[in-house]
Amino acid sequence: MTRATVGVIGVLDDIAVEQAKTGDLTALERVYRAYDGMVYSLARRICRTEEDAEDVLQETFLEVCRSIRRFRGAGPGSLTAWVKRIAASKALMRVRRQKYRDADDLPEDGALAGQRAPDVGLQLDLEAALLRLSETSRAVVWLHDVEGYTHEDIAEMMDRTVSFSKSQLARAHQRLRTWLGGE
Repeated sequence: MTRATVGVIGVLDDIAVEQAKTGDLTALERVYRAYDGMVYSLARRICRTEEDAEDVLQETFLEVCRSIRRFRGAGPGSLTAWVKRIAASKALMRVRRQKYRDADDLPEDGALAGQRAPDVGLQLDLEAALLRLSETSRAVVWLHDVEGYTHEDIAEMMDRTVSFSKSQLARAHQRLRTWLGGE
């Protein structure tokens, strides 16, 4: 996100939110337009498919529209944090639902640990390596390393313990180092 985008979102926090709280459709659309790219990007990093990310985008903004009257932001960026938290929660719920529905999904965490590293001639980029992680591990890595959530936040979002978040991150980092040939 550029500095200019952050500035626009900051103004949006003060003006459009108050109008959106009254049900103003134009203001709700402005909120959507300000955050749709960020939400889709976050959802795409956590979910496996574009379709899932698009569904998360829709679910997130349905929740934003339903709940914005109760939003009690404090300071610049609070709307951004609130929307990101809803998006992350919706994406994680989708991952959980999919895991139960799809028996042929990626192996559970730890199942890849015994695999040997890829051949030296095969260069994996970070995107490909992230896709090799289970959805749970990929979500923890993305939320912690990219979005900046704490282990406490991640544990709460995933309805798990803080130690679960820490161990998932440590294992995922180890796998990524192995797959990418790093120390």
